[in-house]
Amino acid sequence: MTDIIILTGSPSKHSRSQLAANYAGKLAEAQGYSVKEISVTDFAAEDLIYARFDSPAIVEAGQTVSSAKGLIIASPVYKAAYTGVLKALLDLLPQDAFKNKPVLPIMTGGSPAHLLAIDYALKPLIANLKGEPLQGVYLCDHHINKENPNQPVADEETGVRINRQANQLVESIRRNHAASAVK
Repeated sequence: MTDIIILTGSPSKHSRSQLAANYAGKLAEAQGYSVKEISVTDFAAEDLIYARFDSPAIVEAGQTVSSAKGLIIASPVYKAAYTGVLKALLDLLPQDAFKNKPVLPIMTGGSPAHLLAIDYALKPLIANLKGEPLQGVYLCDHHINKENPNQPVADEETGVRINRQANQLVESIRRNHAASAVK
């Protein structure tokens, strides 16, 4: 079982949101958690477009997400929201796949004008899926260095925010684990 699943919603194979999410995942790995990425590009387009709930890849992704202790969801901002292909994937996951899991939302966009996309688009979706959304991090494209995947966050303040949110994700997982052990 993987502790933390990263769900990336960019249709691009090498996106800024993917880099930011993987960076947050590396911060969690440094604290002893196992991390696995699931990207919308991992699936056949037909499975997503035609809502093939029985696709082996979709079924496996659903089981992987359901068994995780926490999630990181990343998406570029498209038309003031997350990508449609991310929504298509999330629609195919089991209804309770996010239940009682802390979820770190990460979004990237061309300017600070889309900063509230996390609060108005992604967090309500996470809550509807019964996840526990953290504050999240919005990154402007120019704060991400695609040439340095090991340290992609080029802005110091943004790096501090991602670090803080990754720590909060790990702490939420620890609290949930401690609470379930007491039961």
